[in-house]
Amino acid sequence: MKAVHTVLQYLRGIGIKHVFGIPAGSVNAFFDELYDMPDITPVIAKHEGAAAYMAASYAKYSKQLSVCIGCSGPGATNLVTGAANAMREHLPVLFLTGAVPVNTVGLNASQELNAEPIFRPVTKYSITVTDAKDLLAEVVKATEIAVSGVPGPVHIAMPIDVQQGVVENADIPSLPARTPMIPDNQLIKTTAKEIAARESGYIFAGQGARDSIELVAELAELLDWPIVVTPQAKGLIPDNHPLLAGVFGFAGHESASALMNDGEGETLLIVGSSLGETATNNYNENLTKNRFTVQMDFDKSVFHRKYPIDLPVLGDIHVSLSALIQELKELGLSKKENRPIEKSSELPHTEEYNTKNVLSALQHYLPLTTRYTVDIGEFMSYVIHHMNVFDSHTYDINVHFGAMGSGIGSAIGSKLAEPERPVVCITGDGCFFMHGMEILTAKEHRLPILFVVMNNARLGMVYHGHTLQYHRSHSAFEQQPVNIAALADAMNIPSFRIERMEDVNQEAIERLIDLDGPALLEVSLVDNNIPPMGDRVKFLSSFSK
Repeated sequence: MKAVHTVLQYLRGIGIKHVFGIPAGSVNAFFDELYDMPDITPVIAKHEGAAAYMAASYAKYSKQLSVCIGCSGPGATNLVTGAANAMREHLPVLFLTGAVPVNTVGLNASQELNAEPIFRPVTKYSITVTDAKDLLAEVVKATEIAVSGVPGPVHIAMPIDVQQGVVENADIPSLPARTPMIPDNQLIKTTAKEIAARESGYIFAGQGARDSIELVAELAELLDWPIVVTPQAKGLIPDNHPLLAGVFGFAGHESASALMNDGEGETLLIVGSSLGETATNNYNENLTKNRFTVQMDFDKSVFHRKYPIDLPVLGDIHVSLSALIQELKELGLSKKENRPIEKSSELPHTEEYNTKNVLSALQHYLPLTTRYTVDIGEFMSYVIHHMNVFDSHTYDINVHFGAMGSGIGSAIGSKLAEPERPVVCITGDGCFFMHGMEILTAKEHRLPILFVVMNNARLGMVYHGHTLQYHRSHSAFEQQPVNIAALADAMNIPSFRIERMEDVNQEAIERLIDLDGPALLEVSLVDNNIPPMGDRVKFLSSFSK
């Protein structure tokens, strides 16, 4: 049988249901085998970059390995940004790329490119297989690496002739279960004693806590400590939790900033945050200043990067939190009557047609369990700062890597992974012009996703950031207005265009949800208010000429 057939047998055996990507000559052998494997659905994107975002999102919400494929040369390079995004989020994605026949390497063959070293910095493992008999073994090795330890993406380049090479019937292995990373028991005991010895503190939760959020809440309630979340962790904890102080970092809340900058908490317990720029308000030194600092993570490389850490606790976060809670209870701590945290006051309500009011009104008419996949643009800061969190795991915000258009692919991956969860993608015209044609991918797979396009006919984030930094903005940042709703109509996709506040109403929104496919809501709005980017405004202004 063909070597590539054994690979697909293996992928089917480990539970792969979807393969994201685009077919082409160098990977057609792979796609040809799918004719006989109807239980694996190819999700054919319109751009490999978007396929990579789909695969990453699918891995995140299905909690399993996902697969993404592209052709040699440009198909491979188009996948690299998505691989980097998956690496930042610790998501296990198997990236497969085609390659020219082994005996044509170096002869300027069509689409020839050595992709292996290009993927190496943004994956846990990258290799080119040059012998058909090694292909299955390398795929098995790569997938094991992807899901073990600190999960992350891996890459295998498959020359055309290697895929089609004939191999003997092979034993198809299963994917071994990931071995949990157990924290040092004595270190947990020490951490519990240090925390119990101090009367006050804060829990600082990042996106790495996404699978342990119930334990984060339990620990906060046991200690009666406020919870502060990073922008990437918005949506993990509902706003009505009495101990949630809000978002700290890019577009964060004053209540959270006040605790970090001026609060009297003696301890800072960091859970699942690498303490990057957007999470720390541009590396604000007040975060750990004069505080006993504990950092929990399964990635030891995050310890001591920028901030001094008194107790780095290495291990799976849910295991570390469970052990810490148990140890604190054995020390005599019991759940207290929690005092609600004073949150940032809401801005006075106005009827102005602006981004804040449109997003607030939109959310009013959508299900409480809606997951918002949020793209990169000025609207993102309004989402982080103003939109409500009614249910857990309801926001997907990739501000830490910041790839424009990623929210569009993420919406599709999320919907395929959790079909019952309502999904709304909030994107902008700039992002839509990059990856907006993936709305056709959603249509082809009959995915009822609402794509909300904030259309201000300019690169809004660039416009505001450049203006803050240099006190002027280049005219090239703006563009000729385009009726994106009309574009959707041309694709036979239901759409509606908002041009004033009165247009955002229940009837308009209800026509665009619960359909047998996607819909598009265009918000035609130029908002010249400075986005609520918090200290990012001061940071950019400090670099002005």
